[in-house]
Formats: sequence, C-alpha cells, structure tokens
Amino acid sequence: MASSFAAIIGGIGGALALLGTMIFLTWLCMLQRRKFSNNNSDTASSDPSAVVESKIGGTSSCTAPPAAGQHEARQFRMEELEQATRNFNESNLIGCGNFGLVFKGLLCDGTVVAIKRRRSGPRQEFIDEVVYLSQIWNRNLVTLLGYCQENGYQMLVFEYLPNGSMCHHLYDAGKDSRTKLEFKQRLSIAIGAAKGLSHLHSLCPPALHNNFKTANVLVDENFIAKVADAGVSKLLEKIGDANPSSSNFSTFKDPEVEQMGIFCEKSDVYSFGVFLMELITGREATDMEAFGSNEHVLQWVQMLLSSNNLVDRRLAGSFTAEGMRDLIRLMLHCMRFPGKERLEMENVVLELDRILDQEIRLTTVTGESTTTVTLGSQLFTQ
Repeated sequence: MASSFAAIIGGIGGALALLGTMIFLTWLCMLQRRKFSNNNSDTASSDPSAVVESKIGGTSSCTAPPAAGQHEARQFRMEELEQATRNFNESNLIGCGNFGLVFKGLLCDGTVVAIKRRRSGPRQEFIDEVVYLSQIWNRNLVTLLGYCQENGYQMLVFEYLPNGSMCHHLYDAGKDSRTKLEFKQRLSIAIGAAKGLSHLHSLCPPALHNNFKTANVLVDENFIAKVADAGVSKLLEKIGDANPSSSNFSTFKDPEVEQMGIFCEKSDVYSFGVFLMELITGREATDMEAFGSNEHVLQWVQMLLSSNNLVDRRLAGSFTAEGMRDLIRLMLHCMRFPGKERLEMENVVLELDRILDQEIRLTTVTGESTTTVTLGSQLFTQ
C-alpha cells in the first residue's frame, strides 16, 4: 500500500516537474519570438533596400530615407585625397562626368574609391545635399561615401567598381574580346539597374535620377549592376550650376522633357527604355535617331527587325525568341508616348525578373544549356 502511495506521489511529482518544464520552455520560446520580431523590425527600418524589395509589386509603397547616422557622409580632407590619388595624377584619371573629372584613389585604410572633382567655392547647399544623398543606400546604387570642400574645389567620394561602366562592355567589346555579355547576363544587369531606379522612386518624396544612361550603369567584380550619379544632377541645380556642359549629359532624353520642361519618374523610365535598347542592339543611343512618338519608335524597330539588324550579333545563339521578343516589348513600353502610359519602375523589375526566369527555364534541360538561334524578322511573327 505504502509502495503504491509512493508511486502515485512520485508520478504526480514527475507530472508537475514536466508541467513546469513545459511552462518554462513556452515562456522561453515566446521571449525568443519577441526578440526575433524586434530584430526584424530594426533591420527593416535601417536597410532601405529590404523595405523596397518587400514593397515591390504594390501600388502605394513609399520608403522613407534611412534615419540620420545610417551611411552618414564623411568629410574628407584635401590632404587625404591628394595622397590617395598621388596629387590627382593623370595616371589615376578614369573618366569625366557631369560633376567633373573622375579619379581612382586608394585611401589609407586600403579602400579603393572614385573621386569626382570640380572647381567651385564652398557652399552650404553642397554639404546639405551630399548629406541627404549619402543616406540613400541600396545594393544597386553606387554608394556616396563622403565629400570635400577645400582649396577652390568640391569633391564627391564614391565606392569604386572594378569592372567600370557598361559602355565599355557594350561598345568597346570589339576592342576587348575578353568581355562577352550573353543575353541572360544582360538581363541580370538590367534587373540590377532597374532595382536601383525603383529604390529611388520609392522614397518619400521620390528621388529622380535625371541623367540615367548606360554610362551611369556600373558593374562590380561579379557583374552586379549599380546605378551611379543618382541625384548629382539635382545637386548641381541646388548649388547654382543647372547648366553643366552638355557633352557630359545624355543627348538621348525623353522628348516630353524638352516639350514640357518637367522631369518626373516616367522620364527616368524612358531613359531606362533607351538603356534596354542599347543592351539589345549593342549600339550607343547617340548613333540612333531621336524619337518623338510611338509610331517613330515602332517604325525604327520594325525596320531593323526586317533587316535582321536590331539585335546585337554578339548575342547570336544565346537567347530564345520568346525572351528577346518580351524584352523588346518591355523596351517599347518604357518608351511609350504619352509618358503617363509608361510602366512604373517597380513593375519593370517584376517583368525583367519574369523574362529572366522564363529564359532560364526555356534554355535549361536536365542541367544542360540549349540555345535557339532566331532571326530578328521572326521575333514578332508568333
């Protein structure tokens, strides 16, 4: 009897111990879940790119710029930048943009940077705008690291991308046979550039690029695309230099801007359509005739399609008829007139993603790649 009673007491004690353990574990899980939720919230608020990617596909997404202190602009000293560029030696000169000459530099901490320099006196408006622009961060935008205003110069310091501008890879490929961008690679680059513009347009208020072109699409060591010079045109306007040398600006702009004098998000979309045209043709936009209507764009495309001269011949065998046809249609949609009929950049991203996924699916069979050669004149016959 005593042994039975002891067994019962032991059983109850064991059950109570088990119940206590379960209560403790439940409390611990709830605590961990709450901590994880808070961490996610913090990450979303401090990483604008995460917010934008979660919003893509919606119609009313609007991402606020990151809080002050995130990617804050650093004030460089002239002495440091002179040392980084060997006193701005010509051997370090890598280009010329709408802000001025561009030099490659090596900072004391080993960071490789691109330094843009122009002659100008110190301006508070310059600092204010640089501080704002440096807080706009996205993995598909070239990061603005800081600035310098000394000795009659204004300078912007950006991250350096080793593979340079897409201009080199599209137009100079004949001179440098090491670079060959196949169709899926060009789609991936287009997606990266579109995500950069989409992020700018998602800010409150929307930030406009105002000078998007192939020269401002840079690629890193893995050929991930990043949009450069975002907001630099606006910066120049704010510091009183609204008319930089026209030779540094794209000459293939949205005709509606010339007619109405108003630049908006759909103007950036038109410029992106021109970028897609260059990816498709492998030709610089300045070599093409200017368009002012849907009819002119369609006539130009149809004329080159009929003569098989639209698609870059270096792409031969690397694309399917479906993929190329869809990309051309997307290009035409981005360049539609009137501008209000053009897509939003977030929808451009979605369509490019769809085209790339379709291309991968159609060209991959049991792990082996297959290619389809299609004449340009056959692209719109289906």
